Amino acid sequence: MSISALKASLLTVSLAFCMGITTPSPAQAIQPAPPTPIDVKKVELGGTPWNPQWDQIIEEALPPEMLSSQVPRDVRRFCPRFYEMGTTDKRTFWAYFFQALAGAEAGLNPNTSVRHSDPEVAMAMRSEGLLQLAYADQKRYGCDFNWQVDRALKANDPAKTILQPKNNLECGVKILVNQTIVRHKPLLTRSGYWSTLWPDGPSYRVFARQMTNPPSACGLPTKSTIDKSATTKSVQDDANRRETPK
Repeated sequence: MSISALKASLLTVSLAFCMGITTPSPAQAIQPAPPTPIDVKKVELGGTPWNPQWDQIIEEALPPEMLSSQVPRDVRRFCPRFYEMGTTDKRTFWAYFFQALAGAEAGLNPNTSVRHSDPEVAMAMRSEGLLQLAYADQKRYGCDFNWQVDRALKANDPAKTILQPKNNLECGVKILVNQTIVRHKPLLTRSGYWSTLWPDGPSYRVFARQMTNPPSACGLPTKSTIDKSATTKSVQDDANRRETPK
């Protein structure tokens, strides 16, 4: 290599260092979450189950704080070994958590749109998508919703930005991060966003029934009949094999 070429190479490296450019880090290890009871039932009945790609959306949206000791202690109610697990298993737990939440909130249907009254603002509101979110969350949490675009579409049109699973789930992660990491609130609190996470209420009991098959790494003793080694995709594949004529 000539001296001029060497100098040019060194200059490029120096500029990259000064600008904070680093080599890409290894891809995060992603693994699908086990199925919740409602997911297994929907597969058996031929309904629309949980999409394993949604696990990846959740796991990639998680900030490092949600994989750390900053997570509130009541996480051990659902995952006793959370703090001892590796980051891959922690990501899988959160994917399962949001699957259970979507099961309790929307029956795993990404196009669910429910109109209800909000006494605080004295007007009708809609809760939408897998996690039953609202357009106001766009400003509150920086979610990727666009009311100006969606207002021209029907309530359950999957083209709506708020109903698209990626937007809805990424927003849900931001909401939970705000509750547990920013505001230092527990997972289960009456001041939380979702009524399904308000302890001891009827909605919480629906959610708790979906939290009976977390990843085996959690070490949760359970009498669930669901195969804990199964994932959502393997449950769907088994159902498809059973339906295939021989």
